[in-house]
Amino acid sequence: MSWVSIGSITDIPRRGARCVETPIGKIAVFRTAEDRVFAIEDHCPHKGGPLSQGIVHGTAVTCPLHNWVISLETGKALGADEGSVRTIPIKVEAGMLFIGLVVTADRAA
Repeated sequence: MSWVSIGSITDIPRRGARCVETPIGKIAVFRTAEDRVFAIEDHCPHKGGPLSQGIVHGTAVTCPLHNWVISLETGKALGADEGSVRTIPIKVEAGMLFIGLVVTADRAA
């Protein structure tokens, strides 16, 4: 896995998100009110809504299109809904954010 710098934690407002374009697609990076950070694919498993534009509450985000609630920790839809999105490894070092991308032989990440 390769760690890629994507900016500072302060680039993302508390209870907000930022979208990052990567070789594996758009990644939504979220910051909770408690300054925890999570990274998941930026599309709802329901109809592909932009999760980065959703409402962050606790460790979940609500899709802006149809109100599906997605766990930022697991990527799974919560409640009666089924589906999930891929979670992406993320870490904070000295206030800087890094996402972990896997490099494969057929696709550089």
